Amino acid sequence: MTAASSLIITTLRPSHPRWHSSIYYNHNYSSPKFKFFPSNSKGLFVATAVTHNNNEINLSSSASNSQYNNSPTSITDDLGDVTIFRASGEPVSFKNLIWNEEVEEGLTVVALLRHFGCPCCWELASTLKESKARFDSAGVKLIAVGVGTPTKARILAQRLPFPMDCLYADPERKAYNVLNLYYGFGRTFFNPASRKVFSRFDALQKAVKNYTIEATPDDASGVLQQGGMFVFRGKQLLYARKDEGTGDHAPLDDIFDVCCKAPLA
Repeated sequence: MTAASSLIITTLRPSHPRWHSSIYYNHNYSSPKFKFFPSNSKGLFVATAVTHNNNEINLSSSASNSQYNNSPTSITDDLGDVTIFRASGEPVSFKNLIWNEEVEEGLTVVALLRHFGCPCCWELASTLKESKARFDSAGVKLIAVGVGTPTKARILAQRLPFPMDCLYADPERKAYNVLNLYYGFGRTFFNPASRKVFSRFDALQKAVKNYTIEATPDDASGVLQQGGMFVFRGKQLLYARKDEGTGDHAPLDDIFDVCCKAPLA
C-alpha cells in the first residue's frame, strides 16, 4: 500500500466508532452546486440552473434555495463581520479582505478547505497554487481558508508549499458556520461524493509528498467540517458550492467560467 492510499483510507475511516448513530443520517443530501442571482425586491437568492451560450449565461429554470434565502446584504454583512487569521498570525476581518476600497467591485474566490491536516485539502491547495497565475492574470483575488490555528496553516504553507499571503486560518469555524457548510461524522466518512478523490489519486499522491499529520487541528471536532467554494464580486455572491463530502471539491473550470462571465460593474 502506498503512502497516499494510506492517507486516503485514514481520512475516510471513522476514528470514533461510538458516536451516536443519528449523526450518520441527520443530513440533507441536496444538489451541491448552485449559482445565485438576486431574484426579487426582497433580495432572495435564487439557485438557478444555467446553460452557457458563447459569453452569455442563460437562465433555464430556477427554484428558491433555502440554504441562502437571506438577503445578499445580510449574507455578506454576516460574513464580513467574521474575523479570521492570516497564516502569519494577524487577525483580519472578511470585510477588509474582500470588500475594502481596493477590491470593492473586484472578483474574489474564497476556497474554504476542510482542515489543514486533511490530505484531500493538501491536494486542493496544490491545485489552487498551480492555478494562482491564472487567477492573477484574470484580476481575481484568491483566498484559501482552513480549519485550524495559524500555526497549523504555516505547516501546510511551508511543506506543500502554498503562498502565505493567500492562506488564512479559521480555528473556530466562524466562516463555515455563517455559510452553513456541512458538518458531521456522516458527511466526513460516509458520503458517496467522497469517492471522487480516488479518480484524482495521482494528484493527491503528489500533493502529500511532504504531508504531516501535525497540521491536524488540536480540537478534534474540526476534522468533521466540510468546505466549499464561493465567488464574490464586491458584496455580490456570484457562485456558491458546498462540498458534499470529503474530497468533493468544486471543479476549478466552473470557477474560472463564472469569473470570466461575470458582468462588469
